[in-house]
Amino acid sequence: MRRTVSADIRLTVEAPARLVFMVAVAGEPASERLDLRSDGSPVEAVELADAAGSRLHVVDAESGSLSLSYSATVDGALDVAPERALDLVEYLRPSRYCESDTLGPTAFAEFGGLDGHALLDAVSSWVGTRLSYVPGSSGPTDGAVQTLLARQGVCRDYAHLVIALLRGLDVPARLAAVYAPGLDPMDFHAVAEAHVDGAWHVVDATALAPRSTLLRISTGRDAADTAFLSSYGGAANLDGITVTATADDLPADDMTRLVQLR
Repeated sequence: MRRTVSADIRLTVEAPARLVFMVAVAGEPASERLDLRSDGSPVEAVELADAAGSRLHVVDAESGSLSLSYSATVDGALDVAPERALDLVEYLRPSRYCESDTLGPTAFAEFGGLDGHALLDAVSSWVGTRLSYVPGSSGPTDGAVQTLLARQGVCRDYAHLVIALLRGLDVPARLAAVYAPGLDPMDFHAVAEAHVDGAWHVVDATALAPRSTLLRISTGRDAADTAFLSSYGGAANLDGITVTATADDLPADDMTRLVQLR
């Protein structure tokens, strides 16, 4: 499968700021291009990688307009970052947006006795049928508990609730930001991953894009670790963003199969 993705982000930097972008595909794509410009002039970014294989591009931006243009082509599967023993502990813990300690009793009441593929199916279906996908319905600080109370949200909210329920059942779970061919309307997408049967498998309760086409950008405990843009020490306004993701084969998503994110 060939997947082609891009992201174009436009900002106005009101006061000098350190900007951290996470838009690059995790791993080594067949080809990619990253172009950063401040008031039309090229800007260099420092690339960093975290333990999960996410690639961060750090820019010390001066006041003015700043644009990022990224594109990549991926042929076949990309290598997954090596699993660390620590992952299976770290991704069991409650986190800022995934309050598994609070939702543990709910998880046991709804899914106690299930495990493996059956558990992932049950949690995905439960979240997908109890939430309504409503763009703009959630705030930047809403976590899984608030999402469940509101009964609505966007992809990151669905993923946070899935993660919190699974962690509440002592199943390691994490969030992945992805490019998602087939997503409509097109944007960055967020899904959960759960560690069952000895590997990480995708859980996407939104069912908005085929899981087999998803392309990893970043991985973390929740959205706090995977934001496409963070700003520190100054002020920057997001003026616009355009995301594209296509695949030469857009299969139906066979929900009877476990799928790994590659």
